[in-house]
Amino acid sequence: MALPLLESLGGRVFGQNAAVGTLAGKAVNAERPMRMVCIGNLLGFYPPAFFPTKTGADYELPESVEALKPHQKDFTLYSGLDHGIKGGHFAMSSFLSGVKTSDAKGMPEGNITVDQRAAEMMGGATRFPSLTLGSESGIHGGCLMSWTRSGTRVPPISTPRELFQKLFITEDAQSLAASMDRLDVKGSILDAVNGDAKSLQRQLGQRDKEKLDEYFTSVRDVEKQIELRRQWASVPKPKPGIEEPKNRDFVADLPVMYDLIALALQTDSTRIATLEIGGDFEASAFGLSGGYHGLSHHGQREEAIQGLIKMERYQVEQFARFLDKLKSIEDGSGTLLDHSMVLFGSGMGNANAHTNSNLPLILAGGGFKHGEHKAMERKPLCNLYLTMLHRFGLEVEKFGTSTGTLI
Repeated sequence: MALPLLESLGGRVFGQNAAVGTLAGKAVNAERPMRMVCIGNLLGFYPPAFFPTKTGADYELPESVEALKPHQKDFTLYSGLDHGIKGGHFAMSSFLSGVKTSDAKGMPEGNITVDQRAAEMMGGATRFPSLTLGSESGIHGGCLMSWTRSGTRVPPISTPRELFQKLFITEDAQSLAASMDRLDVKGSILDAVNGDAKSLQRQLGQRDKEKLDEYFTSVRDVEKQIELRRQWASVPKPKPGIEEPKNRDFVADLPVMYDLIALALQTDSTRIATLEIGGDFEASAFGLSGGYHGLSHHGQREEAIQGLIKMERYQVEQFARFLDKLKSIEDGSGTLLDHSMVLFGSGMGNANAHTNSNLPLILAGGGFKHGEHKAMERKPLCNLYLTMLHRFGLEVEKFGTSTGTLI
């Protein structure tokens, strides 16, 4: 556990840096609670095969998204939404926040993502305030979907087996006792470091005080994580009703990841999940050469475009299957989809041109009125996120770069 690098102390560093997550706030209504699932694609979609030519209700779904036709009344397809930023692949981390990591310090809530903002209000209502899923490999590195308000990337769960064990495997008595001991040790370390840090405050300049404030935020995040783990340590995990999956590759594992997200929502293990489909989504699994990233930079070559569309269609087919599953699960007065907002899209508008404008976006479920293609004429995507936070139960006036609500 480390203090930040402080100019007032000659740049001295203590210990090792700690990774943190974010948990906080009030519990939500446990009776038919709202859920939030955000699915992101690292490389976007070929625009002509994603965006319909007609707006309104009577529109035809283009080639990449035609698998969603049975669900057309259950989602809204948006065009014209983005964050008004540039940066190509380097702006991908802003997909769920509207804020590039390099600009985070100038924003009131940093670059916190919409899923983590919702997770802050969960308290101990569920065992996992949120689940972040994705790959830690690929041409552009690991999953960059979720960020806390302290500017920390939330590391993803990268395989179905790891997710299954996290959700459903309960520790035996000996392992549980060892886990509690580890939590006690972590708590003691946090107490000591927190005390040392507070004793330094009177010696610091303004810039270092700001750094220390960020550090205290990180410490509080870790403390809340530890407390939540203690709270749930002795509570048995639910029975999944399926066998533990084997890990294969991200293409073959994608439907299994979706199934496990559905189970996590159904068992109320969490109400918030993100999934990033990254650069290791192998083209070779589709009998294609050139790689997913290479195909996304197709240079208008017809063969590469058709290969890219083939990969995109598969992703949409699995998303459609996920919606099928959510619609098949009864949830009080409706289905799980009725009480789940499911966002599907990308922070990349056109990978071939490296643009982050006119992002491909679909919002399904959540009790909203759907069934249309809505052209929004360059409105902030964060307006949609603010609307989602309101539906989730979080009454905030602003999120990221929002200028109001969208729906």
